[in-house]
Amino acid sequence: MSVLSNEARVKILSDIIEIQSVNEKELDVAHYLQQLFKQYDIQSEILKLDGEDSRANLVAEVGNGKPVVGVSGHMDVVTTGDTDQWHYNPFKLTEDNEGKLHGRGSADMKSGLAALAISLIEIKAAGTLNKGTIRFMATAGEEVTSNGAALLHDKGYMDDVDALLIAEPSQDGIVYTHKGTMDIRVTSKGKSAHSSMPELGFNAINPLVDFIHYLNAEYNKVDVHSELLGTPTMNATVINGGDQVNSIPEFSEALFNMRTIPDFDNTKFEALFNQIKDKVATEDNGEITIDPYVNRNPVYTNGNNDFLKLAKSLGDEYFNRDLDVTSSTATTDASYLMKDKDESFAFVMYGPGETGQAHQVDEYVYKDTYLTFINLYIQLLPQYLNSAN
Repeated sequence: MSVLSNEARVKILSDIIEIQSVNEKELDVAHYLQQLFKQYDIQSEILKLDGEDSRANLVAEVGNGKPVVGVSGHMDVVTTGDTDQWHYNPFKLTEDNEGKLHGRGSADMKSGLAALAISLIEIKAAGTLNKGTIRFMATAGEEVTSNGAALLHDKGYMDDVDALLIAEPSQDGIVYTHKGTMDIRVTSKGKSAHSSMPELGFNAINPLVDFIHYLNAEYNKVDVHSELLGTPTMNATVINGGDQVNSIPEFSEALFNMRTIPDFDNTKFEALFNQIKDKVATEDNGEITIDPYVNRNPVYTNGNNDFLKLAKSLGDEYFNRDLDVTSSTATTDASYLMKDKDESFAFVMYGPGETGQAHQVDEYVYKDTYLTFINLYIQLLPQYLNSAN
C-alpha cells in the first residue's frame, strides 16, 4: 500500500515548483527534500558547492551493499523569460482542464526529480528492495555548467555505481546516448587610443574577426558523422567589443557553443580553437585567450544491458506503447557523472515530460504521466537490483 496519495505526490511537486531555483537556490530545494526524506526515516546528506552560499547537492540512499543504482535529477531551472508571455504563474503549479500541470520546471525537470524522491520513499516503506542500494543524487547547476554533478563525481559518489537513471523529460523514448556540449570564450586584448590616431593603439576587434573567419573556414572541412548522434555543431552566439565609437577598442570577446560527438569530441574542438589562436597571434601579434568554461563530454553507451531492457519493457507496459530506444542532442549531468565509465555502462535517461517542453513558456507535464512514472520507478529500481547477478 502506498504511503503517499496521488494528491500528496502532486503537492510535493507543487512545493518544489514554488521554490524559485532559477540558476541558484538549489539549497532550498535540498532542504525541502531532506525534510521530506526524514519523515520516512531516509537519511540524506547536503553537499554545498564551494563558494556558493545558496547552491548544493543532496544525496540519499535506501538499501545497502551492491549492486548500486544511481538515480539523479537537477534542482535548478532556467529563467522564465518575459513573464507577460505566460498564461500561468510560473512558480505556482497550476492544472488546466486537459490535465496539464504548468510551472517552470514542471517538465525540466522537477517532475522527474520529485518522481525519483517519491519512489525512494515508497520502495523503503514497502520493503521491496531485497539487495543492493539506490543512491538518489539531486544536483545543482545542471542548466549551465553541471558543477553539482562534477562535485559528486570528484567526491567518488559514482565510483561504485553500476547503473544510472536520469529522469530528464524524455517520456516518448528511452535515451542511452547523447551529445556533449562545450562553451568557449575567446578574448582578444588590444590597446585603446583615439580613433583619429589608431597607430597609437591596437584594435582588439580585428584579430577576433580574423579568428572567427579562420575558425569557420577550418571547421567547414570537418566531415564526421555518428549514426546515432548525427554531426557535431559549432556556432558563434555572442560577440562583444568596444565601448565608444570614436575609441579604438582594447578588448573584445566572442562566445561559442558546440555540441559534440565521440568522433569529434570536446578535446578536438579545443585543439581546433588553439590551432586558430596560434595562426591569428602569428599574423596580427594580438593577444588571444581561449577559455573552455563549460566542458561536458558526450555520453556514449551501447545500450546492451539489462537495466535499459527492463526500463523499456516497463515503459511499454505502463504507457501501452512501443517506446523508441534512442539518442538525444541535449546534454545531461551524465557527462560528468559518467566521466570514467565505458560504453558498456548501463545508462538510461527516461522521465516525465516531453523534451520539447524544456525551457518553454507555459511549460507543463501531464499529471497522469507524472504519476505513472512514479509507479514505474517504484517497480523498476527494486526489480532490477533484486534480479541482478
